[in-house]
Amino acid sequence: MGAALRRIQLGNALSAFGNGFTVPFLFVYVAQVRDLGAGTAGVVLSAFAVAALAVLPFTGRTIDRNGPLPVLLAGAFAAAVGSMGFGLASSAPLVIAASAVMGAGIAVMQPALATLIVWCSTPRTRSRAFATQFFLSNLGLGVGGLLGGLLVDTSRPDSFTLLFSIEAAMFVVLGVVAASVRLPKAARMETVPTEKAVGGWRALLADRAMVQLCVLGGVLFFACYGQFESGLSAYAVEVTKVSPATLGLALAANTAAIVVAQFAVLRSVERRRRSRVIAAVGLLWAVAWVVAGLAGLTGSAHGVATAMLIATYALFGLGEAMLSPTVAPLVADMSPERMVGQYNSAFALVKQLALAVGPAVGGLMAGGGMYAEYIVMLVACSLAVTVLSVRLGRRLTVGQDAPMREPVLAA
Repeated sequence: MGAALRRIQLGNALSAFGNGFTVPFLFVYVAQVRDLGAGTAGVVLSAFAVAALAVLPFTGRTIDRNGPLPVLLAGAFAAAVGSMGFGLASSAPLVIAASAVMGAGIAVMQPALATLIVWCSTPRTRSRAFATQFFLSNLGLGVGGLLGGLLVDTSRPDSFTLLFSIEAAMFVVLGVVAASVRLPKAARMETVPTEKAVGGWRALLADRAMVQLCVLGGVLFFACYGQFESGLSAYAVEVTKVSPATLGLALAANTAAIVVAQFAVLRSVERRRRSRVIAAVGLLWAVAWVVAGLAGLTGSAHGVATAMLIATYALFGLGEAMLSPTVAPLVADMSPERMVGQYNSAFALVKQLALAVGPAVGGLMAGGGMYAEYIVMLVACSLAVTVLSVRLGRRLTVGQDAPMREPVLAA
């Protein structure tokens, strides 16, 4: 790993660490600590998502025209301002505004960071670079959340102000670290505008393989990440009858599976076809949803239901560890040389849409008591991931689908 990539990974890890201080407590902070009510808390979370959806369509072209560093610095500054605003705001309009600013800042940071990682890696090292980013992000979020839980006190608003101040400081640190990065000369030359650089959305939508990958990504994110905060949590509490503390343990199992398995999994998947790895994740998540469904049928065997629910979250974590060195590098290797930012932003937009639709669908089905239908739907979505991934593999070149094998095949 080169010096530039090490700095980028360090900055990303520190920003995730800061983010971990506040993410678990946003709803409680707005609804209870600031006494603005659950309705306002819901609007605040929606404002975060809407702001992200609003800026992402324009982020890719900006990255490709001006480079990822200016976009990353602007995003880190906006995120820091929004985070500090959260900690100081005491009225609904100010909290909602702070949420929108922070949401927009974090949204543009993601494709900018991904583009920097692409610029500072090669096709043969890219899977490991993205796996390291995912590992450090989860580790930072976990450690930050743990420390935040020790510092927070719902009877003291100033304890939350401290958390948001730490988060804002970490975004500033990310900006400082990123500003010190010396990019490879070839990467700097890619910021010169050309006809290919202004292709934008029309050129991307003409790439049928990329469109197919975006559809696959939408189903993928809907079937897992989009359910963690709504449908799956409601199912766990209402159907399997586990306590909130047990749900926290299940989430810890998810993070532990990622942290423990990431590099062991990497050795196995980086030499395999990416489309087949994604297909295997679809099957793995189908099993996870079946296990979740069976947990709801155990009746009075509460210990069995608890163990099965924890296993469900752990299986999701294993799948996430398989995806991190697979999906993001695939997006990068499918993008034309001067449209890396556009492709990364488009895929980030798909993810954000899935993360907005997933909780809404899960929440509605949970609210209607449609738990059996909910599990069946998500098993079907997971199997659809497998089918879509196999079909995508037929459109990919060897360099895109299995870059570690390319020299052997060429020989």
